[in-house]
This record gives sequence, C-alpha cells and structure tokens, in this order.
Amino acid sequence: MSLALSTVEQALLSGKWSQDIQETSIVISLAKDVVERRIRDVLTSPSSRRFFTVRSNDAWSASASIDSWFDFSFDSTTNGTEQELLRIVLSVACLHAFLQANWTGPDLDITPLDVLTIPEELSTQITVESLQRHAVSELAYGGEPAYHLAHLPILLRLSKILTDLPYSHCHSAAWWRLRTWLVHQQVLDEPVATPPDVFTSAGSLLKDLSFHHDLAGRLVLEQGLLEHHLSHDRAAADFFVRAAQQTRLEYELTGALGKRTKFQQTDVTQLVLLAESHLTEDEESEGADVAVGTKPTPDTATLSPDPATIPETLALNDDTLLEQTQFTSSSAGTDSKLSHLDPSAQPALHPLDQCILLSLCLNIKNTSPVHGLTVEQMKPYVARVISHPKNWSVHTMALLLRSRLEADRTRTVERSALQLQALVDQMPTADSTVSERLRYIHDIPLPSKWEMQKELAKRFLSIGVVKSALEIFERLEMWEEVVECWKGLEMRGKAVAIVRDLLEGKKAEADTVISRSKAAAIGQRQTTDTIREAKLWCLLGDLEPDHALQHYERAWELSKETSGRAMRSLGGYYFARGDYKNTITCLRRAVAINPLLSRSWFVLGCAYIRDEDLEGAREAFSRCVSIDDEDGESWNNLASVYLRLGEAGKMNHNDESRDNEGEHTTSVAKADVEPKTWKIPSSNKMLAFRALKQGLKFNYENWRMWNNYMIVAMDVGELSEASRALGRVVEERSANDGAGCVDVDVLDRLVNAVTRVPFNPDEQGGAPSTVSSAQNPNEGPGLLKQVADLFERVILPRVSSPRIFRARAKLLTWQCRVEDAINAYLEAYRNGVAASIEKGETDVVKWREGVTEVEETVDILRNFGPKVEGFKWKLQARSIVRTFMARTKDFEDEPEWSRLTDLQEELRKQE
Repeated sequence: MSLALSTVEQALLSGKWSQDIQETSIVISLAKDVVERRIRDVLTSPSSRRFFTVRSNDAWSASASIDSWFDFSFDSTTNGTEQELLRIVLSVACLHAFLQANWTGPDLDITPLDVLTIPEELSTQITVESLQRHAVSELAYGGEPAYHLAHLPILLRLSKILTDLPYSHCHSAAWWRLRTWLVHQQVLDEPVATPPDVFTSAGSLLKDLSFHHDLAGRLVLEQGLLEHHLSHDRAAADFFVRAAQQTRLEYELTGALGKRTKFQQTDVTQLVLLAESHLTEDEESEGADVAVGTKPTPDTATLSPDPATIPETLALNDDTLLEQTQFTSSSAGTDSKLSHLDPSAQPALHPLDQCILLSLCLNIKNTSPVHGLTVEQMKPYVARVISHPKNWSVHTMALLLRSRLEADRTRTVERSALQLQALVDQMPTADSTVSERLRYIHDIPLPSKWEMQKELAKRFLSIGVVKSALEIFERLEMWEEVVECWKGLEMRGKAVAIVRDLLEGKKAEADTVISRSKAAAIGQRQTTDTIREAKLWCLLGDLEPDHALQHYERAWELSKETSGRAMRSLGGYYFARGDYKNTITCLRRAVAINPLLSRSWFVLGCAYIRDEDLEGAREAFSRCVSIDDEDGESWNNLASVYLRLGEAGKMNHNDESRDNEGEHTTSVAKADVEPKTWKIPSSNKMLAFRALKQGLKFNYENWRMWNNYMIVAMDVGELSEASRALGRVVEERSANDGAGCVDVDVLDRLVNAVTRVPFNPDEQGGAPSTVSSAQNPNEGPGLLKQVADLFERVILPRVSSPRIFRARAKLLTWQCRVEDAINAYLEAYRNGVAASIEKGETDVVKWREGVTEVEETVDILRNFGPKVEGFKWKLQARSIVRTFMARTKDFEDEPEWSRLTDLQEELRKQE
C-alpha cells in the first residue's frame, strides 16, 4: 500500500490517473473515481456515507461546530495509512464538488442530505436549509462573511475540516490544505490573512518534487495565486517566475514587424510574446524526467481539443482592427534562445504553461501603473494562450482576461461585454467534460460564478445599462451593490427601503423562498448569519447619516464583536467628526480582526497623526506600505512621520491637504527638516527620503509629494534628486501658479552647489579642478548638467522672475559665458520692479526698490560689459538710467534721486 500511496496522491494532485497503479482496494477505487470526476458516485458511496455519519448523542446541538458532529478518529482495526488516504480522497471529492457547483459547472445533481448520514431522531433538525446556514456561518473568517448563496457550502466546510486533521503518512494533505484555503479566500467578502503554516507546510513538499516538473510548477504557481488573492503582489510575482522555472517554460516579451489594422500600409514593430513549453503529456501523466531543452513532438504533445468543447471565442468584426496582429517577419529579431520561433506560427503550449502565462499577465497589472501601456503589455500574454486552446477552464480564463483588457476601448467594448456574457452563459452547459473543467482549476485565478456575474453587472453599469445590472445584483443578493446603484440613480429612499425590508424580514432574499422557509408569515424575521446581518446594519448606517452611530453600534453588538466592517464604519464615522481617540480605538479593533485591508491602516495612521501619536502613525503607515507597496500616499505620510519623530509633540497642524478620496495626507513643511528647530536624526531624514522616493514611483503626478521630496532631498544632500523634483513641481504647477511654483531658495542652493567648485575655463567642457567633483552628482560639474537642464528645458520655457534670471546668470558666469550672463541679468531687470514702474506711480517704497535694481544692473554692466567684444554696455547702462528717471520724475524730491543723477553723470563721463 505504501508504494501505491505516493502514486495515488500524485494522481489526485495532477487530475490524471496513472496506469502504474495496479493495487485494488475500496480506497484506491474511490481515488480513481475522484480523479476521473465521478464525484457524485464517491460522495454517495457507502464508504463516504459511513465516514460522514452524524453522531447521535444527548450532547448534540445544532449550534455546535460542524466538526464536532462527526467522529473522524482512526479505527484501531484498520490501517492508518489507508484511513488517511480515505480522508484525503473524500476531502478532494468534497472540494471538487463545491468547485463544480460554484466555479466550472455543469450543475451538480447532489444535495447535502445525499452525502451525510443523519440519525432518524435528528432528521427534523438537520435540513438542507440548516446545513446551508450553518456552513456559511462557519465559513465566515476574520470578521468577513462568506457568500451566502454559494451552492453546497457544507462540502467546502467538510473539505477544510478534513485537511485540518493531523496527517502522518499522506504528505499531500498540506497541499490540499493550501488549495482549500485558496478556494475559501474567494468565498469571503474581503481577503483575510491565512495561517502562516499554510505556506510553510505546503512549501516543504517542493524538495520531494525535483523530478516532477509539472507538480513542482503547480505547487509554486498555486502558492503565488494565494499570495495574489491576498494582494501580496511582489511575493506573487516571485512565485509565478519560479513556477515558470520549475516547468522549464521559456518566454520573452519582444517586438516583431506586423500590422494591427486592415488598412495599414507600413509594417511597424508590434509586441509579441515568444514562448515555448518543455513539458509533455507523457511527463505529466507518468512523472518522467525529461531533459531540459527537449521539445514536444507530435506524438507526445497534448492534442488540441475539439472546437465544440471549448468556450466560444467571439470575433471582433470591426471595420478597422484586425482580429489579431498579423506579423510579417518570421523572426522577432532577438538573439535569445527563442529566436527560432516564428511570431505568427508558434507551437502550442502545455496547458500548465498557459496557466503560468496568464498569472504572469495578471501580475503585470498588479505591479504596473494604470495606463494604456500596461494593457498593451498584457495583451501578448493573453493572445499567446488564446491562439492554441488546450483546456476549457484555461481558455475561459484567457477569454475573461481579454474581455477585461478590451473593456475601455471604443472599438472593442462591444465584444468585451458580449464575450463576458457568453462566458457566464456557458457555465451550466455540458459542452465539455467535468474532468477537463476541473483539471487545472487550482492553477488559474478563475472567478466563481457569482463573481463572474457581478463583473458582468459592473460592465453593464459602465456602459449605462443600469436596469440589467440591478437585476443581476438583486438576483445575487449583493445588496451593497444594489444600494450603490440606487444611490447612483439619486434614489436613496429606495435603497433605504430595501435594506430595512431585509432587516425586518419583509423582503425575501432568494428565488427559493419556499424551500428556505423564509416567507411563512408577513413580517417574519429572516434567519441569517450574524455577520451578514451586521453588514446590512452597516449599509443602513451609510444610508442614514443622522442615525449612523446607532446602526454601526448595533452591527457591532449583533456580530458579538466580530464584524470588521462595523468597526471600520465606526472608525470612519468618528474620524469624519474629529474624534481621533475613538477613531483609533475602533480602527485598532478593525485591523485586529482583518489586518489585510490597507485603507483601515491608512485612516488609523491619519488619526494617530492628528492625535500626535507619531509611533502609532509610523506603525500604521508601515503596515499600509507592507500590504500595498504601491500606495504613494502612505509612503508620503510615512516620510512625514519620520521627519517628526525627531521631536515628538511638535506638530504642524496647518500643513495638511486632502486627497481625492477625502482622507487626510500630510505634507512636509520646511520647518520639518530644519535641524536647529526640530533636531531630527539624520537616519530619520534618510528614511523619509527613501520613503518618498519609493512612493513617487506610484504617484508620479502628485506635485505635493514631489515638493516634499525636493525639501527632504536638499536636507540630506541629494541635490541631483532635488533638482529633478523641482523640475517635476514646475511641470505640474506652472500653468496654475506661474513663477510661484518655483522654490527660488532651493534653486539658489542648487546653483551655489554647482558654482562652489572652482572652474577651469582652459579645458574643453569646463573641466573641474578636481576629479572627485566631476564624479559627485551633488556638486560642481557633476550637478551642472541637471541644473542647466532644469533652467533651459523646464523653468524658463514656462515661467520667469528676477530671482530665476539672477540664479541663471550666476550659473552662466561660473561657466565663463559672460555675454549670456549679462543677458540673463538684463532679463532679471526687465522682470523686476524697476521695469514695471509706470508714470504716475506713488508707492515710494516700490520706487526705492527700483532705484536699487537700476544701480545693481549698471554695476553688472560695468563689470562684465568690457569683457564682451563688441557689446555696447555703456549705451545700455545710460538707456536704463535715463528711461527709469523719465518715468519717475514725481520722486525728484526724494533723497535717493541724487543717486540716480550721480550715476547718470558718471556714465556720461565714461563716454
């Protein structure tokens, strides 16, 4: 038995029975039935019904946990290894039955009473409805409710109970536990942190799979998919790449000449994904080790399925765009191992490698900004999979991804919606075998039926088909979305009425009202799990702001202090009213229930800042960026906290602004980084600098963050980065703020940093007097290129001011570009006070400032004019004095007027 056990476990994991298994027993027979997807036969077999027999005793209670209903202890007369295998087989059967009913279809003709053996005395208490309600309630986890209309949730609960039991012989139990958690996460409203041993125990199996490339690839891929569902994008990306390495998949995103439109005359470079599999059908079924570099042959490669057994791929039928890119070159022009592949005729990929490519495609979206380039980068991955259909579920996932990518383009939005509708409609059909649909279901992020329909409803909303969207949301009993629809239609009263009817039992929740016994009497209170009912009270609180506090508190009490949604709502309520102590208390409870929601940590951090608890704020924003390292606002606020940790208690309450979502984000004031005032440790300043640098990768358009980054960079000596940041601020704000967008203090410091290094004009290019300064990007010639570009490309084409031109003149003087420097000084004069004074001016203070500018400009012309051959500086100087005096004769009685006349006389004598 021990020899066959390993092979049986492999067959259960891969979904294909091996002919090497010759041993026969009841358990082996059940395992074969599970692999060949005769799931109903397994779950209704005598062995299964004996195993799932509900214990009858005086202590039994319908409110007790489901795992206490059964006796799963080993029979001393039976082999322990065989009993462990029976647990695994039944767990897999339950899990796959649940997946068939809720993910892949076709509909499963089985009820919970067909699986369980219930004593006669309990038959009136254990009904289909009570099992549904009890299982949904127990599947709620981490304060998040499970979807209440999931079919046969008792099967998922049983599968989880069995995989949580201890195992000594069946090591694959850890893998099946990973798979049940992956499914469980998708049943919950929001992702919840899984127990750490789910990853570690499954990961320990990898070392035993070195000769089974397909199984090793599956294990790593599924770990990555669980990280993906938890929004751990970096970790997921690492797992997806490792999965490709395990299966020896070779892929490369490159370019090749081709056309994308019907009327295109000239070939241009198009993105294409070159990919080649090294897994074969024989290797997958038998676990044989195939050498790296071996290519599938027609005899061993997976045969293409009958077109009738794969999901319908809708044609685009556009008058301009081609159905797919037509590549005109037979090579992508690359020197890699895949250069031999023809972009227009690539070989078919193994289905598991297709799953990996789809996961890599998803990860591009997770780790890239939201713009058109990301979509264009994802399309080649999807196109590579769609071009060779191999498996029903994998092809469905590829079509779903294509539908999402096409949703925002005018020419493709129609096919996007129709394709999604077709994918939803195909689920109940029997156009392919159950075995094919389930074989790779654990290796793709295929949504459940209700999530697919929810996505279709949102697609309808996006194109304005509100009525159809409402019908879907109501059928799915997704009341939060229903409420949002009515609010969007400005019919808040209708939304309130729906929620109140649900809470009072006046509105039935499903089409199966009679079977669920919910409409026995008008006004009868419906029976729901407490967490779902608490969510309805939170919805009512959102709709009735005047009574929100009572509704949120009611939800918290009703859930017996387990509803994370209730605490998040209470925290938001108190934050909006400036009660930061209560905000912190509520959100602390919320993140303790579900620590994966970064928005809760963000608001908590803002509340800590307002409450002047900097250590708490640092922890909160650190958790934000650890959950989502692309949260630019959290990086910005974390930087601000680091700068304030130097002297806790001194808070600047006037340096805050609101982001687009209404939450508070903190800006860095110059006082925050002034050492004499705040005494900030240099280590904190560097932490703030790195935090801002990271955040700007994902919030590139936020000028406030760039301004913060500029200030901190100046303080830590990263002047090159400060120059770049000042340029970004000017680019973003010049249209609105004019010259006010330029921080001239920073600009002067940048120029000073360049000019403090001695300049050697005798060497070409203005080489510095020391080699080290040329290598330092934060001073002298090392900084010159950055600052010069800042003036010439960014600032001067957009804005101007006297100080900007003077700073520019100083830089040009250091470069020995005397004539250009004089012109810059003259531009400073023309933009200054003196040039703006007109006849009739009465402001004597302004006039005196103008006198000073005239004197300074004349001195500059005296000093630099003679150094420029052919430059008539005397004429220029006399013209400046004469013009200024002519416009300001009204000030002849002022003492400063004599300075002008003396200056004019001096210039006349120099003729």
